Amino acid sequence: MPRLVIASYKPKPGMEAKLLDLLKRHTPALKAEGLITDYPATFMKSDDGIYAEIFEWISTEAAQSAHSNAVIGPMWEEYAALSDFVPLATVEQTQTPFAHFEQFTL
Repeated sequence: MPRLVIASYKPKPGMEAKLLDLLKRHTPALKAEGLITDYPATFMKSDDGIYAEIFEWISTEAAQSAHSNAVIGPMWEEYAALSDFVPLATVEQTQTPFAHFEQFTL
């Protein structure tokens, strides 16, 4: 069963441009590896500079296998070097029933 995910990242100081480049490459790589559906990826930014991407895994198993994938694993290491993974619940804008974000394209 497909699973929608919202991944959120806070860029480390001076790493915002590199993080945006990685965001641009991430979902195409996931798609090329057969891990996500054709659901259109959505990118957004909170008022306090947290970036988020929304995409759809083809299954829970696909999401789990991405950790050991030879292409995706190194990308996730790059994410960790450029940003902090933040729980969506800690983003101030999510504390209301109707959270508003800036949507952007890459």
